[in-house]
Amino acid sequence: MSLTAYNIITKKRDGFTLSKEEINFLIGGYAKGEIPDYQIAAFLMAVFFQGLDEEETADLTLTMAHSGDMLKFDDLGYVLDKHSTGGVGDTTTLIVLPLVAAAGGKIAKLSGRGLGHTGGTIDKLEAIPGFRTTLSNQELKNQVLDIGLAIAGQTGNLVPADKLLYALRDVTGTVESIPLIASSIMSKKIAGGAHGIVLDVKVGKGAFMKDINEARKLAKLMVALGSLVGKRVTAVLSDMDVPLSKAQGNTLEVIEAINVLKGVEGRSKRLQELSEVLATEMLALDSSLDTTLDFPKGYNSFVQVVERQGGDLSKLSLSAPFKEEIITETRGYFSDADALAVGKVVRDLGAGRRVKGEKIDSNVGVLFNKDLGDEIKEGELLATVYASNKNQLDEAVSNLREVLVVGPKPYDKPVVLEVIRGGSR
Repeated sequence: MSLTAYNIITKKRDGFTLSKEEINFLIGGYAKGEIPDYQIAAFLMAVFFQGLDEEETADLTLTMAHSGDMLKFDDLGYVLDKHSTGGVGDTTTLIVLPLVAAAGGKIAKLSGRGLGHTGGTIDKLEAIPGFRTTLSNQELKNQVLDIGLAIAGQTGNLVPADKLLYALRDVTGTVESIPLIASSIMSKKIAGGAHGIVLDVKVGKGAFMKDINEARKLAKLMVALGSLVGKRVTAVLSDMDVPLSKAQGNTLEVIEAINVLKGVEGRSKRLQELSEVLATEMLALDSSLDTTLDFPKGYNSFVQVVERQGGDLSKLSLSAPFKEEIITETRGYFSDADALAVGKVVRDLGAGRRVKGEKIDSNVGVLFNKDLGDEIKEGELLATVYASNKNQLDEAVSNLREVLVVGPKPYDKPVVLEVIRGGSR
């Protein structure tokens, strides 16, 4: 059979296994503009229904990874990375990476921006006045050599095939495919040059993966893909039925990350617990490192990164013009807060984007004054809403009153659901 887009599409449509050559031809041709959108859309739909086996997924992942720049950090030693599949109040990156760097780990982190109800690390860091998220590859390397950690936005030519495919998946109803999700995530991690990778796979109402069995399949596939290309990968399945942090919104989340690193009383317990697990798993990937976590050193590492990248923590403050407190009307326990609903409230306040490129407001958001599971008395402060205008404030408060539940039983679902580890280094 000749090597044409039509033949490859119909082969997958009929449930046959594709060769590496066929996948390279199709995806490589699309990245070069030689194959039109409508044929790739047909291919994606065929994959959605017929799936890809592990070898096909590995071939797709590598083809995508090699479609643009391939960063290499071999001269830095064993380089670590972390990825989250996206959630609400998920600011672990700002805690985990400084902790790992403080313990001697080397991290060259390329992060993205938020879209929809999930936040992005770059948006959070840009809430710090002056913080520079655009670094050249050489600047990235020099900073990792000097202080162990650099965090920057993704380069324009990193995995261009994934950008093209993701945009098409988004409008063709083919986003929810485990092989396509796995190849999208792992292609960026492979192109990013890390040797050891920890994946935080969110599960629940506010996550992309709602079902733990599907999340487990995705996690196991990504761990296996890492092993196939010589990377050591660990996946942590974590709860996203409720927001991870007490803080949701960019400036609020940066402040909360700092509170966790500094050990401030009243800090988010679930955020700290997951951060500790992720940091320990990252350190365990490099056999030369001690897995002991030192939070004061971690805070110093965070300060170093901020200062090195031009940020000024003394100017970090919340300046939303409107705020309102939500007071409890009953006694009991903070028993639920639908993560998706809360995420949408925060997005609609202006802290998130409905479409790519939309400007966000770093000063708006929601701050829980209690942790999920805490006992609450009648008349106590449950949450505070920060908004840029009165209409948004009123709508947010009204919606939150529907989803912040004080009930007879505390929320008791563990934040860490499962850990899946790959092979030894």
